[in-house]
Amino acid sequence: MPIFQLSKEIIFPHPSLANRDGIIAVGGDLSIERLLLAYSNGIFPWFNENDPIIWWSPDPRFVLFPDNINVSKSMSKFFKKNVYTVTFDTSFDKVIKMCAKLRKDNTWINQEIIDSYNNLHNYGFAHSVEVWFENSLVGGLYGVSLGNCFFGESMFSIMDNASKTALIVLCEKLLEKDFLLIDCQIYSKHLESLGAVNISRDEFLCHLKTGLTTKTLQGNWSNLFTM
Repeated sequence: MPIFQLSKEIIFPHPSLANRDGIIAVGGDLSIERLLLAYSNGIFPWFNENDPIIWWSPDPRFVLFPDNINVSKSMSKFFKKNVYTVTFDTSFDKVIKMCAKLRKDNTWINQEIIDSYNNLHNYGFAHSVEVWFENSLVGGLYGVSLGNCFFGESMFSIMDNASKTALIVLCEKLLEKDFLLIDCQIYSKHLESLGAVNISRDEFLCHLKTGLTTKTLQGNWSNLFTM
């Protein structure tokens, strides 16, 4: 399949037109309007420093259904110790920068990504989960929320079980809000151990359509993580 070159017009080809590797298009920008259109169509940006923006819609798609989160016995025991404090949307910029810092030799989270997702956060579309130990940020994750779907972007941990804690607490919160799934994008062994699974692109797009029609795309963001 051809790889589409995007122009200033904010449009995307249908996700089914992605090539074998999952690349659907290159170019464009990371404006709020384009990012929201991308996510609402099951497309996300992922590219290296100094490369053009590359847009992806892989098949299969790796997802975690919140009610399928796998909490091991050892992790359950760890939770009961109340080692960490978990917050939502209190330190988005710190979380995304930590995700970048800990992958500085192999990261797509460049300054353009940081600025663009901070912008999404300021408009209520991107959210973070923070894990604290003695007032220090030791783990967390961030992603994008549309309708009843959460699109995970990255996570980090500098203490044992910190990123697992962030993900488990996120799943609990999303279940309370009747979210359908967390998009994990592509396979990882770590997330598989926590319950994530591969599904076909077609199945993912069906879930996405359901999730986006369950709620409107405006007016819900500031309440997503209201405690």
